[in-house]
Amino acid sequence: AEPFFSCFQMGGHFATHLLDEDGNWKNQLQQKNVSSDISPTAGQMPRLLGLAQASRVYREFKDLNNANVFSDNGNEVAWGTIGNASTSEGHFFETFNAAGVLQVPMVISVWDDGYGISVPAKYQTTKENISEILKGFQRGEKNGYEIFVVEGWDYPKLIDVYNQAGAIARQEHVPVLIHVTELTQPQGHSTSGSHERYKSEERLNWEAEHDCIKIMRTWILNTFENEEELINIEKEAKKQVSTAKRNAWNNYLKDIITARDQVNTLLDSVAQNSDNRPFLIKLKNDLAAIHDPLKKDVLATARKALVYMRNDTAANKEKLIAWVKNYSATEEEKYNTYLFNETDHNALSVKEVKPVYSEDSQLVDARIVLRDNFDTILSRHKEVLIFGEDAGRIGDVNQGLEGLQEKYGKLRIADTGIREASIIGQGIGLAMRGLRPIAEIQYLDYLLYGLQILSDDLATLHYRTAGKQKSPLIVRTRGHRLEGIWHSGSHMGALTHLLRGIYILTPRNMTKAAGFYNTLLQTDEPALVIENLNGYRLKEKLPVNLGEFTTPIGVVETVKKGNDISILSYGSTLRLVEDAVKELAQVGIDAEIIDAQSLMPFDLNHDVLKSIQKTNRLLIVDEDVPGGASAYLLDQVLNKQNAFQYLDSKPVTLTAKDHRPAYGSDGDYFSKPSVEDIFETVYKIMSEVDPLKFKNLYG
Repeated sequence: AEPFFSCFQMGGHFATHLLDEDGNWKNQLQQKNVSSDISPTAGQMPRLLGLAQASRVYREFKDLNNANVFSDNGNEVAWGTIGNASTSEGHFFETFNAAGVLQVPMVISVWDDGYGISVPAKYQTTKENISEILKGFQRGEKNGYEIFVVEGWDYPKLIDVYNQAGAIARQEHVPVLIHVTELTQPQGHSTSGSHERYKSEERLNWEAEHDCIKIMRTWILNTFENEEELINIEKEAKKQVSTAKRNAWNNYLKDIITARDQVNTLLDSVAQNSDNRPFLIKLKNDLAAIHDPLKKDVLATARKALVYMRNDTAANKEKLIAWVKNYSATEEEKYNTYLFNETDHNALSVKEVKPVYSEDSQLVDARIVLRDNFDTILSRHKEVLIFGEDAGRIGDVNQGLEGLQEKYGKLRIADTGIREASIIGQGIGLAMRGLRPIAEIQYLDYLLYGLQILSDDLATLHYRTAGKQKSPLIVRTRGHRLEGIWHSGSHMGALTHLLRGIYILTPRNMTKAAGFYNTLLQTDEPALVIENLNGYRLKEKLPVNLGEFTTPIGVVETVKKGNDISILSYGSTLRLVEDAVKELAQVGIDAEIIDAQSLMPFDLNHDVLKSIQKTNRLLIVDEDVPGGASAYLLDQVLNKQNAFQYLDSKPVTLTAKDHRPAYGSDGDYFSKPSVEDIFETVYKIMSEVDPLKFKNLYG
């Protein structure tokens, strides 16, 4: 198998295994550690911030659990690279500024060949020089960066600069920028993008003269070797690479050739007793003619053969059918696993522990439940850090962290700048080095700034590394109903589509939210927890088993039993459903209320199906746009749970309008489902069932 990550990644995206076969952390001090790369330009930058900050955390907190597996007194340096054109991306500037603020041991190398594919630097960078425009970050009396500029063809000078940069970052925890200039493109950006198409003859001649490989060869000859010895080394290197490439390819083809031979043998056999023998023989010959067959060639041939054999006897098809099923299952497992953790660290294996209340348990503002639970978490788990906009001094905008910075310090409860993408990346990097960050995004609306990093990096990490790297980051945010277009976001459909690989949790109150945090800290998987923005001042009982009670992931909760209709909802809308159901009861409609609790994964026990088998009717209510999360939930219920056959009425979704929510309470009322909307929608469904009992409200 491909030694990095079993062909899940693209070629050239190198990485090391951070986990053993059981999903446990390997000792990062006993190996060089390379975090898995991603293709989105500058997408690697935000993660680099957290990888570097971890060294600072380990240097300051020397008694952390398993610190000796992840750090040697914070002496590790996070080295990152980026092309000159990609420095135009916002991720670069955001991360660069944040690293200067945090003063973390990070060395950024900018490889500058003067182009971004075909676009020259004059269209990319002010002054055509990234280090020139970043001079204001150079440290002096105040903290900042150390900045170096060095030509890429000057090998001795490169050695000197990198030695200096590493020492500064390692010893002083100061970020460093190395701008490596005058690099060349031996073949252009790619083999399909010949640089002769966009470079002048003068530029091409300059590149030939300043080719770094050519100049280094001259330096080697002048310093160490003679021409004959170097030619022999080059010949041997080419021979080794050619042999390794050939062996790797043959090793990859070996099992495919075996599968091809198996299919051809089966086709020979079944063709003898089939009316479509000529077509089957042609399939066999076409497959045999492929010089380097792929798995899809083999399997597609076998599946096409079954179409020709659809009218053959079962006995004639039996062996080929068995082969197709077995090969499909084996290969699909190779390509379709690792989206979530499948080891004992899986969050789904955490048992539910219900909140416990005493006779003295008080009704408190719901934020107090969160605050006191976070207090317990921080006291028990020294590796937990919470950071985000306004998370520190004021204890977040809803005071769920009130007073905790004063108690646990500015590093564990930290304020950040307004920089959502690098907040997410900071958390990813910290979590990859054994810490347990909780990265706070102030509002769900603002998560869009960090969505690319969440989707391309965090959500894919475990999958693209075939389970060899992980980042158990918890992202805390708040959303749904409040006031206004920018503070009432509930774009859950987008999140369920873009964040496959991250648990998406939607607690209806703060006790449920606290339980999710307790669950997640017992596992090693990433999650997004969306608290109710309008629920912090509502009253909830304060449990006595803080830090211990858990909310199960992938399990719905039946909040109220009923017989006439199943109503599925989540988050703050569930409270409106509860109010509507009370009014429905007054007109003789007995509704069952189901809280989804987690959208990803959803209802692993198929309890919604069991409810529909009883009520034979379904209404899904949410605050997303039409076709958003409600459509996702409907697909889960109808297709995955196969509930359609038990429905006596058309399944209905009640959602917000297509536009963003308008401002004010009236804007909310006319933009999102109201109690009256829920009541009338259920009433209409029941009126279709029994029009005499439930007469048309507007008739």
